[in-house]
Order: sequence, then structure tokens, then C-alpha cells
Amino acid sequence: MGSHRAERGPGSALVAELLTVEPAPGAHRVAVRAGGCLLVSLVVLASLGHLELALYATFGTFASVHGGRAAVAGRWRVQAGLGVVLTAAVASGAAVGTSPHRLTLAVVVAALWAALAAALSDRFHWRPPGPLFAVFAVAACGSVPTSATGLVRAVAVAAGAAVLAVLLGLLERVLAPAVPAPAPPPPWVAHRRVVHVVRCALVVGVAGGLAVAGGLGHASWAMVAAVVPLSAPSLRGQVLRGVHRAAGTLVGVVLAAVLLQLSLPVPAVIAVVVALQAATELLVTRNYGAALVFITPLALVSVQLAAPQPVGALLRDRVVETLIGVAVGLAGAVVTRGRRADPPPRVTSPT
Repeated sequence: MGSHRAERGPGSALVAELLTVEPAPGAHRVAVRAGGCLLVSLVVLASLGHLELALYATFGTFASVHGGRAAVAGRWRVQAGLGVVLTAAVASGAAVGTSPHRLTLAVVVAALWAALAAALSDRFHWRPPGPLFAVFAVAACGSVPTSATGLVRAVAVAAGAAVLAVLLGLLERVLAPAVPAPAPPPPWVAHRRVVHVVRCALVVGVAGGLAVAGGLGHASWAMVAAVVPLSAPSLRGQVLRGVHRAAGTLVGVVLAAVLLQLSLPVPAVIAVVVALQAATELLVTRNYGAALVFITPLALVSVQLAAPQPVGALLRDRVVETLIGVAVGLAGAVVTRGRRADPPPRVTSPT
């Protein structure tokens, strides 16, 4: 057995890690919180005749996935803080969406948010770690043309979903026994913290700039894909995460293509979006690539609800921009790698 492992090349080892499914006790709690929050939000929006605002509700819902999988005492404060951050990110993106120069502005604002959220994540020990959600919120909302009235609606919907996420977290805390909060991992070395903040901003700016310069219509996907690898603590982990992102997206667009060709009634659309959100949370800590199979159609369906467009171009942009972002993110990881591995990311606890 030992000799067999010794003979395994880097390629086969990478494939083995890509196919590894890790245990994730308590993942069903996050799936129920996130799915329940999104379900209520979408039902309310549909009843008001504004399902096109689902994109903004999705970002408010992301507050429910923070703070760990178990009912840690005080978790609601973490979720409330992330709710404020995500709502502010949506507000920034929607404000960009009111400008005729929104595509270029979205890149600049998302890069600034990448630096800010990376610093906040390290300071307050976010779980899951990193600026991904904030960057996604700014970049995606900034790509959707809107008005001053639309800006107000976007902020109201995101804030409402975030409040609901915190309330559902509190309800779980009442129903489930509290567990001790895990000890935070060791802090980053000071200069590595600065490097991480700067590189997050740079890869987001470069990836988004390339997408805009290339005439692609969804630079947000390039920016998100660029920052994804940087949440891993080592270069090997960063490469693995980048490959997960690319491979999962390639499979996910196939599922998205099927869903986007269907003329589903509103109740079915809501059911599909909620199911994709729940499946994502069940899988994301087990196998990130497998989760992308569901994250991809979730993102594409949400975009189509906000601003319908030709399906072929949408799928093409998703693939091309993901590959651009992963390439830029991995290049940034290689250039800024430290002599020793950085501390584990802020998601080492099974909670």
C-alpha cells in the first residue's frame, strides 16, 4: 500500500483529491436554514409580483450560512454582522447598476470590497472565510441595470432576507442545544495578512478587467472565480480549489442548460431555486466541485430572473469567465505564495 502511494504521480493524486467526499456533520442544518430562508423570501416576492428581485434575496440569505453548522451560543451576532455586510455589498452593487458605466465601475468597487471583506474575515474569524460572498454580491448586482427605485428595492429585499436568516438561526438555537464555540485558528502573520488583502483586490480587479475588455457580459463570474482559490491555506489547496471551481462549473452548465430551456411556472421555479440552494449547502463542505454542479445553475437561474438574456451566450460567458477567473486567481496564488503555509482558513471546525 505504501509503495503504491509513493508511486502515485501528482496528476493521479489531484484526481483522487477531486473525488474525495469529506464528512460534514451538521451540514443539513445549514441547508435547512438557507433553503427555508430563500423559500420564504421567494414566496413573498412572487406574491408581490416581483420575483425578478430574487437575486438580491439570495445574497441576504447567505447570512444564514455563516457562523458554523452547530448552534453555537452567540452565532446570531455573527450572522447579523454578515447580514449587514452583505446588505451593504448589495447596496454598493445596486448603486453601480444605476450608472451607464456599471460594467467598469463594478470591477473597481468589487476589488475594493475584496480587500475590505478579506480584512474583516481575518479580523472576525468568518466561517466560511474570505471575501467571496461580498465580491459576488457587489459584482452580480452591479451588472444588473437598475434605477434609484430599484436600488431601494434591492437593499430592502437583501436586508429583509438577512433579518429572516438571523431569525431562523435564533429559532434553531432555541430548538437545538448550544455547543461551545471552537477556538479560532492561529492568526495570520502580519505581513501575510497584508499580502492576502492586497492579492484578493488585485485578482478580482485583473479578472474583472479582462472580462470587461473581452466584451463578456458577466464579469462578476470571473471576479468570483479569481478569489475562490485564495481561501485555501496552501498552494496545493489553492490549485485544488481552482480545479474544483472549473470542473464543477463545466458539469453545472449542462444542468443549467436543461433547466433554462424549460418554461417552468413560478411555483416550480421557486422549488428549483430552493432545492439548488439546499443541495449546495449539503455538498459545499464535503466536495466543493460537486457543490458547483448546483451552484452554477442556481446562479444562472437567478440571473435570468433578474435580467433575461439569450441562454447560449449566458452559458458561454459562465464557462469562459470562470476559466479566466481561475487562471488569474491561481497566478496570484503562485506569485504571492509564502515560504510556509498560511494558517488554516477559518472553517476548520466541524461546526
